[in-house]
Amino acid sequence: MKAIVQDRYGPPEVLHVEEMERPTPKDDELLIRVRASTVTQSDTHVRAAYPVLYRFLVGFRRPRWTTLGVEFSGEVEAVGAAVTEFKAGDAVFGGPTTWFGAHAEYICVRERAPIALKPEGMSFDEAAAVSDGASQALGTLRVADAREGRRIVIYGASGSLGTAAVQLAKHFGAHVTAVCNTKNVELVRSLGADEVVDYLREDFTKNGQTYDAIIDAVGKYSFRRGRVALKPGGVYVATDGGRFLLETLAFSIATRFVGSKRVRGAFGRRTKQDVQLLKELIEAGEFRAVIDRTYPMEQIAEAHRYVETWQKTGNVVLNIGS
Repeated sequence: MKAIVQDRYGPPEVLHVEEMERPTPKDDELLIRVRASTVTQSDTHVRAAYPVLYRFLVGFRRPRWTTLGVEFSGEVEAVGAAVTEFKAGDAVFGGPTTWFGAHAEYICVRERAPIALKPEGMSFDEAAAVSDGASQALGTLRVADAREGRRIVIYGASGSLGTAAVQLAKHFGAHVTAVCNTKNVELVRSLGADEVVDYLREDFTKNGQTYDAIIDAVGKYSFRRGRVALKPGGVYVATDGGRFLLETLAFSIATRFVGSKRVRGAFGRRTKQDVQLLKELIEAGEFRAVIDRTYPMEQIAEAHRYVETWQKTGNVVLNIGS
């Protein structure tokens, strides 16, 4: 089988397509023929081991995962003897048992992994672009307590996490103020946002409104900047681990100056229940994947370079195999 591999950290050029042995499923595993995956910010960070904190998580000297890819769609090729939920021929989508490995023509995942049957009427490209950003979005919205009556800001509403968070927050009944740049205003409005703020033209913290939660969906905003727009008891939700630690350290010292406003982190724990929920929302017409560009696996370096521009809208899809 073909797989995208790296044997060292570095720029996009360390990635290359290589022939590897097809894996064999264990009793509790499915062998999946991968049709599509995505290239995410997580993939680019791990590939480059940047920030350096990633080396402590994914291998200090060399990559623990030589094949990246955090989500996929495809078809079940074979199942282990103990598998009862899926059968050969099923179209599925979701994420690997561990964090990576989807940039290959075949992958083995456990039956209890965060996977589900592919939604009816959805293409493999679209299904591949669902579970990672939406799982992260669900994590942030739970921390933000998204529900009817809550006013929530989603900063960076045009990325993978952001486009999912806007749709899911509306599903939960929250009032959504989405912040993005000029070129994505109409897209984000079409996802259901109640208000859309173009950050190139307006600062949402100066409009006189206050909010129950601010979600930093791109790791580029800060509690320091946004706290003036939080209600008493409001929460700033960080999705970047490094920023979350720094914000927490700095502002826990200054609690008396920020009152009851809090900094919380949300880092996207993926579950089978969440993927099943997403399937149901897609089939009900309440959620859709947003795709910016699609690349063949032979252009993996170009895909990484584009994602690293931080200009992608929604998801960058990677077609696997022929």
